[in-house]
Amino acid sequence: MCGIVGYIGPREAYPILIKGLKRLEYRGYDSAGVALLNGDLNVYKCSGKVADLEEFIIGKDISGTLGMAHTRWATHGVPNDSNAHPHYSESENLAIIHNGIIENYKTLKEELLNRGHKFASDTDTEVLIQLVEDILVNEKVELEEAIRIALNQVVGAYAIVIISKDDPDTLYAARKGSPLVVGIGKDEFFLASDATPIVEYTKNVVYLKEEEMAILRRGGDFKIKTIENREQTPYIQKLELNLSAIEKGGFDHFMLKEIYEQPRSIRDSFRGRLKPDGKIVLGGIRDYEQKIFNAHRIIIIACGTSWHAGLVGEYVIEDIARIPVVVEYASEFRYRNPVITEDDVVLAISQSGETADTLAAIELARSKGATILGICNVVGSSIARATHAGIYTHAGPEIGVASTKAFTAQVTILILLALRIAHQKGHIPESKYQQYVREMELIPGKVEKALAVNDYIKEIAEKYKHARNFLYLGRGYNFPVALEGALKLKEISYIHAEGYPAAEMKHGPIALIDEEMPVVFIAPSTSTYEKVISNIEEVKARKGKIIAIVTEGDTKVRELADHVIEIPATEELLTPLLATIPLQLLSYHMAVLRGCNVDQPRNLAKSVTVE
Repeated sequence: MCGIVGYIGPREAYPILIKGLKRLEYRGYDSAGVALLNGDLNVYKCSGKVADLEEFIIGKDISGTLGMAHTRWATHGVPNDSNAHPHYSESENLAIIHNGIIENYKTLKEELLNRGHKFASDTDTEVLIQLVEDILVNEKVELEEAIRIALNQVVGAYAIVIISKDDPDTLYAARKGSPLVVGIGKDEFFLASDATPIVEYTKNVVYLKEEEMAILRRGGDFKIKTIENREQTPYIQKLELNLSAIEKGGFDHFMLKEIYEQPRSIRDSFRGRLKPDGKIVLGGIRDYEQKIFNAHRIIIIACGTSWHAGLVGEYVIEDIARIPVVVEYASEFRYRNPVITEDDVVLAISQSGETADTLAAIELARSKGATILGICNVVGSSIARATHAGIYTHAGPEIGVASTKAFTAQVTILILLALRIAHQKGHIPESKYQQYVREMELIPGKVEKALAVNDYIKEIAEKYKHARNFLYLGRGYNFPVALEGALKLKEISYIHAEGYPAAEMKHGPIALIDEEMPVVFIAPSTSTYEKVISNIEEVKARKGKIIAIVTEGDTKVRELADHVIEIPATEELLTPLLATIPLQLLSYHMAVLRGCNVDQPRNLAKSVTVE
């Protein structure tokens, strides 16, 4: 959600900034802009994509070795040219870019209007830069101090970069509740909302912490302070990200690439954790394992696809580890006064590790004394720092907005955790435990086999690309898979789709079934197989079009379904890792055939950093 890039150093800034914005397009946005300092402070911005910005800038002065750029996902004010970032201050001596939301901007704006200030946009961001300039002029302080004073007056979340016409050798940046990373090169600095625009220039980075400011000066001098003016010692980390991981690698879209990366990403999720002797070692939570083993309850908090992974986690943890689990939407958890005790363990799941709703839920759970563990993909992210301990999924960068490999990686981690608890507490026989472990090691190869049906799924997509509605049905472990399949379809193809427990069809959704309604059944050979067949019969009797995901060699469903997609046989609790693959491919091909922007679906953002 929104993207930030900044540069100061000996190189021309514009090519670095534009390339950086293109690296960040996956985050979701509706306008883009750039500010360059070369004696003059030039701001160029427009609604639309980065390509539109490039066209708009043709013929304009793009010189300068200090600059910043932004892609905006609209919150305050419609997506148009004037609301796009960067924003000037009233004098046009300062400019700002900003991710996040200033919650008290209306009060601040009213005060500034009363003092005679005029505004050129509807955004909360312009209010912040006007406030900075008001303090700078009226309190006669240095810009660094003016920014610090202003940030102590605002309520909300922000990652900001500010440049000044009167200070051509400094970039100012700060963050609270929205990520910001500083790249440290030779006599140059880079800023970005994540590491993807930085990786080709330097491997040395500093992740700004909550309420920290970075003051980056030409020539390589930099300081980090809190907004309370306490100087901090920077913790410089080495990026593990490789440039090849954020390029398409011959695939038409990042989403398709990431679907096909799942054999590797699942293997990487359990690599080093699943030992040759069958033991499971989760080093990131070792110090809290006893707390988990003795937990009265596990609360899983997440949003979107991560919530669906959490639902799989609920099924598997309760089934084999015998600990009560509740799965909560993080956005609701914070506001419903939940009952949380010190005996609870909270699992916070997020691909980006920056999800604002999940971070707010963590804060609430921490205030109640619960032990909080994180499951996320991005090293050094806010959730990784806000939790007591956690487990990285190691899925690698996920650029496509619609999550695919992050889902299967999260499910893999949750299954490993459930097996670890179950084995430690003696809830499953040793022979059964070893059977699960052996089967887990085979899953990457079976995912490769599940991917082999891609061409057939494309044929199915061709038949239903004009459908207006889809229904996804599953039972047990595969009910969450139905939810995730429906979400993928609606996210990227804009077809209305709903997921339900198959038995719930009779309690309402069956009214929708006719010859125009495609119904996707997740129907592998599991303990609920016969029940699902009964549900398929009910749809067939009402002339619905049936697409079924089944175990290899299935004959019963084949007699009933219009289309059958086979997946390899596996243990029941592992079926979500295989059953979700054809659903991802189906949504992908439907979107491509409908001419949709697969990697950047409308209105969506990859990292949702506002509540």
